[in-house]
Amino acid sequence: MAETHNSRILLESGTNEIEIMKFTIGGNLYGINVAKVREIMISEPVKPMPHAHPSVEGIFKPRDSVLTVVDLPQYLGVESEKNPKDIFIITNFNKMFIAFRVHTVDRISRISWTDIQKPDKTVSGGAEGVATGIAQCDGDLVTILDFERIVAEIAPETTIQMSEVERLGPRDRNDKPIWVAEDSVLLSKMIGDSLRKANYVNLKMFPNGQELWEALTSLPESRELTRDVALIITDIEMPQMDGHRLTKLVKDHPRFQEIPLIIFSSLISEEMRIKGRQLGADEQLTKPEIGHLVDVMDHLLERVSQAK
Repeated sequence: MAETHNSRILLESGTNEIEIMKFTIGGNLYGINVAKVREIMISEPVKPMPHAHPSVEGIFKPRDSVLTVVDLPQYLGVESEKNPKDIFIITNFNKMFIAFRVHTVDRISRISWTDIQKPDKTVSGGAEGVATGIAQCDGDLVTILDFERIVAEIAPETTIQMSEVERLGPRDRNDKPIWVAEDSVLLSKMIGDSLRKANYVNLKMFPNGQELWEALTSLPESRELTRDVALIITDIEMPQMDGHRLTKLVKDHPRFQEIPLIIFSSLISEEMRIKGRQLGADEQLTKPEIGHLVDVMDHLLERVSQAK
């Protein structure tokens, strides 16, 4: 059994780097952000669960907690016999621990987010495919999977819920410009729909931090900044430029540093909070807490209005 420790994998803040753990399924090479991995272990017997999603293999209890096992080969449509030498990758994101069955685990590679390209739709399986990026790691092409989307499909109740916004009740229309950086097509739509439901009607969505930053730096200096962007929301994991690098650039820039910035990510942990605070993020929230996100947006925008 091998365990990963956050203290070891956390990279220097704002360097736009990522550590990718490579693994194989059916001879193909895939990758996962090491920040999502808590442990790797040899597979163990699994107890099937009735009426579960076809890709949910069942549950097992490695120590004092019961974990759900997702049969990743089955989910990806790879026909293969289960082997005692298969590996369980124990993940932690969105405040959940989930085990994913894979065939083998390769080494860890450190690369720049600029080395990760958005896959062509024919490769990713369409606009909402499960390949979030293609990376060149140590001479190998690695398909980085969108584990958040996989879990959202298998267990929709664990992802962003519009009902959280509906419980906030009637809200006044807010047309302050909100910029959002989120690479997942599925989650970007969910976030956009939820914020519009909360009556935030002036949204601008970006597929990564790089495009948001380029748009920000291209704004004319003659205009009042808040006419174009009043608040920024960013994911952490994104091709080209991650949310931590974007946060550092915004908060280090004399013109942009007063823009409220919220990191909204499945990776928020105590270690990540320390990193985000060092970079100057105004708030850091864990997906899928969309209702909490709306409350925090209200508070930050009100604070800016009172400061004027």
